Amino acid sequence: MGTFSRRRSSDGSITDDTTLTGEDDREGRVWLRRRHLAWAGLAVLVVVIGLGCWLGFRAQAAKTNLEQARASAQQAKDALLQGNTADASRFAGDAQSHAQAARDATHSLPWNIISVVPWLGSPFTTGQQISNVVLGLTADVLKPAADAGTTIAPSQLLADGGLDVEALRREEPALSKIAAAAARVDANAKAISDPRYLSVLGEARSLLQAQTSDVAHILGGTAIAARLAPSMMGADGPRSYFMGFQTNAEARGTGGLLGGFGILRFDDGKPTVDTLGRNTEFDKSFTPISLGPDFDQQYGFTKPSTDIRNSNQSSHFPYAAQIWKSMWAQQSGMDVDGVIAIDPVALSYILGATGPVVMPGGETVTESNVVELTESTVYSRFPTDQSARKQYLQDVASEVVKKISGPVKSPRTLFDALGRAVSERRILVWSSSPANQKLLEETPLAHVVPDDPAPYAGVVINNLGGNKMDYYLERKIEYVADGCDGDTRLSTVTVRLTNTLADANPLSDYVAGQLGFFTGLADNIPRGAMLTSVRLLATQGAQVIGVVANDTRIRVFGATERGHPSFEAQVAIEPGKTAVLTFRLSEPTAPGAARVPVQPLLDNVVPVVSVPECGS
Repeated sequence: MGTFSRRRSSDGSITDDTTLTGEDDREGRVWLRRRHLAWAGLAVLVVVIGLGCWLGFRAQAAKTNLEQARASAQQAKDALLQGNTADASRFAGDAQSHAQAARDATHSLPWNIISVVPWLGSPFTTGQQISNVVLGLTADVLKPAADAGTTIAPSQLLADGGLDVEALRREEPALSKIAAAAARVDANAKAISDPRYLSVLGEARSLLQAQTSDVAHILGGTAIAARLAPSMMGADGPRSYFMGFQTNAEARGTGGLLGGFGILRFDDGKPTVDTLGRNTEFDKSFTPISLGPDFDQQYGFTKPSTDIRNSNQSSHFPYAAQIWKSMWAQQSGMDVDGVIAIDPVALSYILGATGPVVMPGGETVTESNVVELTESTVYSRFPTDQSARKQYLQDVASEVVKKISGPVKSPRTLFDALGRAVSERRILVWSSSPANQKLLEETPLAHVVPDDPAPYAGVVINNLGGNKMDYYLERKIEYVADGCDGDTRLSTVTVRLTNTLADANPLSDYVAGQLGFFTGLADNIPRGAMLTSVRLLATQGAQVIGVVANDTRIRVFGATERGHPSFEAQVAIEPGKTAVLTFRLSEPTAPGAARVPVQPLLDNVVPVVSVPECGS
């Protein structure tokens, strides 16, 4: 209940005072607090709405600019690969401008505030990391690469039938710096955090990681080439290389049987080829060389360093290269600076860039017919006359070499053709210089069996029949393994080999017969069957549990090569049939990404790999 009192004011009038007590007083104070809270809540709501609107605006700006930056970066990379340095520079500038705008948006005050909030801020942190990487890609990699590209564009480098090795050498420091920056950007891209609940950012992260990896790979290879090419291509004096032509129709570990050869020379970047010859010219009584006890134990019985036919059974190209160098030195007295190998598929890519060649008799050899002509047709054209057949193949090689070593209409197209052949492992290079060889082993050209413990499944095919049936071979390879728990895990390598030949009757015995040095297989194998050695080089420390061929457990021959256990099976594959070989293994749970190198035969294989990458 309230009380009332009267009081006189300063002007003499009387006013009433009302005093609230008890419950009325408490209600008043509550009302005042609620009013203050309401205003405070409204203020907070306004701030939150404003922050949200600002974030939405900045997020849209970041998204738009990132998409435009990524598109321009891709255009810059494509222009660089095409040798269009003006467009590359323009696209790189556009990409950098958009990347800077995206970074400004993702590093604004509201964005910085929300990014530190646990869980809720995860996508905002990811957005900041993405914008940082895109800006680094454009500013530190693509823009400098476009500037350097003016000097090393294919049209500038490849002219007058040679490579400008001095220009490449001058630009090497800049290219190495750009490659190092690309590697850093790629590492930063791989470290971008998971955006948790925003899938669109997860997709953007994956696309960017693929883009930076591709750019780092290309520029890393370019920098290595700039370091290697001047030395290997005669900038410091003439260089000579034994160049072997491999015949994929008869499989060997590095690709195919050495069918012919030539001597490739470089002087100040200009190539010439001479001394083209046949494999039958290796006719001396050679002194063998040893490539180590493991090599000798596994291959020694075939006399690989004295019989040119068996010289390249191992997939480790430096072994074959050293053997060829040794045999050529004994045959000719010439000590080459290195060894190169190439196959008809690579030649087809090169002819696609240079144009066809015309044989002395008028026959045209083109990109589309050179493989069939040299791997199949020639054997039906000369079924029994080996001398005539080898001469014809030598004539083809001679005309192709003349074409390649002459003026090139489109250097960019030739570079693309060579790049495709290298990516498919169809060009192999070894250098007798330890420094150059070390650099080569950082590239796909070296074809080395690595001596590290990371997961590995190298499937190596060798023809045991001494025939040309591998022209009809198709392969599928799959490598799967369990997870990363424990010191070891189970793994399986499945190899499917199909003999696509429909009818062996039209083929000569030289193509479809059984002329091999050793089979170890059952008798009564029909004509047209493939007699095949299938060797698996497994992860270091792996142990075989069992090997099954078409659901039947079979025996394998165990050995070791460069620290890798080697398990060899021998199979016969009749025309139209498929052999399925399953290698079941127990292997160490080793860190690193799984590697499945593809032997360069006529078919192009994309292995299926399902091997979790384990940490250190």
